Amino acid sequence: MLSSESIKRIDREIAKYPGDQKRSAVMSTLAIAQEEKGWLATETMDFVAEYLDMPPIAVYEVATFYNMYDLEPLGKYKLTVCTNLPCALSGGNNAADHLKQKLGIGFNQTTPDGMFTLKEGECMGSCGDAPVLLVNNRRMCSFMSNDEIDQLLQELNK
Repeated sequence: MLSSESIKRIDREIAKYPGDQKRSAVMSTLAIAQEEKGWLATETMDFVAEYLDMPPIAVYEVATFYNMYDLEPLGKYKLTVCTNLPCALSGGNNAADHLKQKLGIGFNQTTPDGMFTLKEGECMGSCGDAPVLLVNNRRMCSFMSNDEIDQLLQELNK
């Protein structure tokens, strides 16, 4: 179900835990699977469950609890805007509104060209850098004024 390279990476994650605790690698295993597949289909989560000797429901619980896991195909770039209270008070909602206007979509929607999906996020641990947004769960962007957002969208559209 996953490439041999992904399986090797998963095995390295599993090796970090005692032999009888390999299910502890579920979060990193899901991240590796999502990186390869682009999102987590039920079949992919079932593979993870089998590989880690876990009940599938236990894997689904993790995948549905954390917003870093995508349970449906998304745009090429997932933009997650923090709208938790500290960010909201420091411009997070304004940044979200600006993105909605620029992209012509709302939260949990993807642009018609498949480039961008907009998500609302909880605390990203950068309250002092608000407003913040995360690109594809990997790149944190801080102090995102409307001009900074416009520059980011231009950069990503190249």
